[in-house]
Amino acid sequence: MRMSEPRVAPLSDEELPASVRETFGDGPILNIFRTLAHHPDLMKRWLVFGNHVLSKSTLAPRERELVILRVGWLCRAGYEWGQHVPIGLASGLTQQEIDRIPQGSKADGWSEMDRALLDATDELHGDSFVSDSTWARLGDLDTQQ
Repeated sequence: MRMSEPRVAPLSDEELPASVRETFGDGPILNIFRTLAHHPDLMKRWLVFGNHVLSKSTLAPRERELVILRVGWLCRAGYEWGQHVPIGLASGLTQQEIDRIPQGSKADGWSEMDRALLDATDELHGDSFVSDSTWARLGDLDTQQ
């Protein structure tokens, strides 16, 4: 991973704005939200987007987590990886699949759709573009996905 400490530290309980504490109530507040709390208005809007991606997306949870974990690996984002490994396991990924995400689509054992998702993720990360050949392999997904 690239960093052992964040550049923007998550806010402590004492530093959290009242509006942020009200948003979460008595529940735990993850570090991602404690960091976004430096800008409470942005955090509130991020919650809407994040909730949609994690809870309301039409992409199956397993496939969503496969892509999120691949992005986390490519970005060497230790926090993202650490948060999403348990979510991935709960969403249907096996530990063996998670262990081979760093190898990408070339690793043995992926389905054709998994390979296409991993290739699309790598292409978007590397070039901000999905090639025609990879796009065609994603043909079983609908436009929202």
